[in-house]
Amino acid sequence: MGHLEHDLMRKYLGHLLILGFAASAWAACTSADYSPKPRGYFRIEFPERAYHHFSPDCPYAFDMPDYATIEPDRTADAQPCWVDVRFPQFNARIHLSYVPVTNRETFNELVEDARTFAFNHTVKATAIDQQRISRPDAGVYGLKYEIKGNAASSIQFFLTDSTDHYLRGALYFHEKPRLDSIQPVLDYIRADIDTLIQTLRWK
Repeated sequence: MGHLEHDLMRKYLGHLLILGFAASAWAACTSADYSPKPRGYFRIEFPERAYHHFSPDCPYAFDMPDYATIEPDRTADAQPCWVDVRFPQFNARIHLSYVPVTNRETFNELVEDARTFAFNHTVKATAIDQQRISRPDAGVYGLKYEIKGNAASSIQFFLTDSTDHYLRGALYFHEKPRLDSIQPVLDYIRADIDTLIQTLRWK
C-alpha cells in the first residue's frame, strides 16, 4: 500500500471512530433513563395572617385579611354591595355579589345560578368537590365548590339565610390558569375564604 492509500485509510478510520463516538453519545442522551426536570418557580413569601372586621353599609359583614383590600365592583352590570376582596401581591381577587331574596322563586334561581356558574368550568376541571356550609347560630347556610384543574375560578361559594340574603363568592387569578404554579397561593387564600365564611354575619 502506497503512502497516499495509507493516509486515506487512516483518515477514513478516524472518521468512523468520530462518528461512532457521536452515535454512542447521542444514544446515551436519549436513553430511557433520561427524565425531564420538573418546572421550577420562584419562592413565594406569604404575609403573616392577620384579620380585621369589615362591616360596609350593606346587609353583611365578615373578617378579611389585613393584606387584602376592598374595591367596589365597577363593571356595567354591578349592583350595590358587589365588591372585590383583592390580593395585589398574588394578582388575585374574591368577587362577592350580594342579592336580596324577595321570594322562594328568586331564592331557587339564585341557588341554581351558583351551581351553573361552578359547573361551567367542567371543560377545564378534573373534578368538582362540594362542601355543605351550615351555621344555624348565625343563620348562614350554603355550598362551597372546589374546582380542580386549570379552571378560571378554583373556589366558588354561596351563603344565604334562605329568606332574605344571598351572597355569592368566586376566586379569580388574573393570569392564565396553571394549577401547578398557583397551587401554593391557592392553598393560602383558601384559609382566608374559610375565615370569611365562618365569620359572616347578616345585618
